[in-house]
Amino acid sequence: MKMFFKKTVLFALVAALGVAAMPFVGASAAGQNDPPTPQGEISNERLEQAWARQLRTYERIGKGFERNDEFIDRAQNLIDKAAANGKDVSALQAALDAFEAAVTEARPVYESASGIVNSHQGFDEKGKVIDAELAKEIVT
Repeated sequence: MKMFFKKTVLFALVAALGVAAMPFVGASAAGQNDPPTPQGEISNERLEQAWARQLRTYERIGKGFERNDEFIDRAQNLIDKAAANGKDVSALQAALDAFEAAVTEARPVYESASGIVNSHQGFDEKGKVIDAELAKEIVT
């Protein structure tokens, strides 16, 4: 039994070392027929992916702003209940006030980004690149 345990532990260690030695980052190279991309150039496909990612982030932030009022109200109710039960809620109230101030300060920044999203310069309505230079300025 002792020998079986030693062999099992040895096998597990060898397997762990083997897995640790494997590369987890992939690399790819351009194919023979792929056109060369000059240094610093970004392909249209990458611009489209970056634009789609930025749109998703913008929408997610917008949904967060929509839920903030409800969240603040619920948190305030919980703080009020805890205060009614004699708990010290000064730190919680300060944190909620700071959060509310941050949301109020961030909302105009978010709304100013709507101009960029709505104009989508360099991209068509489907998110495809129509002007690479404008698209590059928008996503960087």
